[in-house]
Amino acid sequence: MAIPVESAPDTVAGLKLLLESIEKRETDISLGSSSRRVLTALIESPQRAAVSSISELSDQLGVNASTFSRLAQRLGYSGFSKFQDVFRRELTEGRHFYSDQASRLLVRADNSDTISQLTRLGRQESANIASMIEQVDPQIFEAAVDLLSNAKRVRIHGMRQFNSLALFMAYGLGMLRPDVAPLDSSRQGVADALAQLEENDVLVVASCFPYTPSVIATAEVAAKHGIRIIALTDSASSPLAKVAQHSFYVPNQSLFFSNSMCAFMLLAQGMLSAVAGRLGEVSVSALKYREALIAELNTSL
Repeated sequence: MAIPVESAPDTVAGLKLLLESIEKRETDISLGSSSRRVLTALIESPQRAAVSSISELSDQLGVNASTFSRLAQRLGYSGFSKFQDVFRRELTEGRHFYSDQASRLLVRADNSDTISQLTRLGRQESANIASMIEQVDPQIFEAAVDLLSNAKRVRIHGMRQFNSLALFMAYGLGMLRPDVAPLDSSRQGVADALAQLEENDVLVVASCFPYTPSVIATAEVAAKHGIRIIALTDSASSPLAKVAQHSFYVPNQSLFFSNSMCAFMLLAQGMLSAVAGRLGEVSVSALKYREALIAELNTSL
């Protein structure tokens, strides 16, 4: 019988103590030899447990992928993602995420065949994109498109590599409708940038593990002041998902030494295309006006 969910360990140290209790039969949780071996391996290598997908872990440890889901549930977690969060926290909120990713890349690298590596990367990205599309709830997608189309103001916020996604979305959406911009925190600070927004305006935030603390804090404060949040993130356990009206979960496991952006960019393009369709002639007129301005500027230069 599994222990209650609320009693499931929230640290790797707690998992170690639980494993000792299981082996000494001091708890009513029973695990087979294969599950005990897997749990031991994960505890001994929290970096691998934190950054690898179920399929990668199953290949590395030589067990069926379903073993990890069953193990998580037996230990009292609602699913593998909640179980994996324990190991992610062990990495001090991702302090070693990028070097761990690069280490995995180096182990797999074959310097004599870089094209094969490119092929594997392409296949992984294709799988990420397919999985992302399957996870999109049509009603949530429509609701988000409606907000992006009709809200009085829209700001888009992302840091580090997600800053490029924020700039791309702000540029694309700004081609279609007025009062769209990246949340400009670099010049005046986040507080002043948020002060430009009012209740029912929209803030799109993007981040995934290792989550950028400032992006999380910005989303939390904005939500408290009635600003509607759309989150582009990696899972339902993401701290951004907890404050967002609408969340989209984007797989991003790949050979890349950081978080993969391919599926995120496709989702952004899909949302922008849907907004263009929703606005109809309004978006066409906005694009024509932009084209006219470009022509005038080209003539004058």
